[in-house]
Amino acid sequence: MKKVIFILSTVALLLGSTNANAQNNSQDIVDIAVSVDDFSTLVTALKAADLVGALQGDGPFTVFAPVNSGFAKIDADALNSLLQPENKEKLAAILTYHVVSGKITASDVVNALNKGNGKAELTTLNGGKLTAVKKDKGIFLMDANGNYSMISKTDVMASNGVIHIIKDVVMP
Repeated sequence: MKKVIFILSTVALLLGSTNANAQNNSQDIVDIAVSVDDFSTLVTALKAADLVGALQGDGPFTVFAPVNSGFAKIDADALNSLLQPENKEKLAAILTYHVVSGKITASDVVNALNKGNGKAELTTLNGGKLTAVKKDKGIFLMDANGNYSMISKTDVMASNGVIHIIKDVVMP
């Protein structure tokens, strides 16, 4: 019974998560990110890494977008350093670690987790691996360093893909 309740609550969390912009498929991923105040650091980083044009492309893309508080957990000096032009490639590698080719919805993630006994591996645009993991409190992404970031909102639909909001920056 406990397992059934967990699965139902996880599906409800993933499928029931919405955003005002989720209904507006005429906006691309960057348009949506720019329109959400809690993505201002992400937008600044995308501009510094010269990735805005790429994420405005046809896609489709799945973006695991960290909120400002996730970026705030990174040492301020380290973050400011990443935003400098001489670190553009390193920043781009970190940001493309948050992007997967194709449109992967919450239901796709749940299906993959069920097939993978609670784990599903995703290959990011920078060639790294992220692992979606089902835990008691929800679905998390595990990065290459074994750190976790909770997926807090899903299926923000864009004209060129989908955004899933995560609480922390994942690192390759």
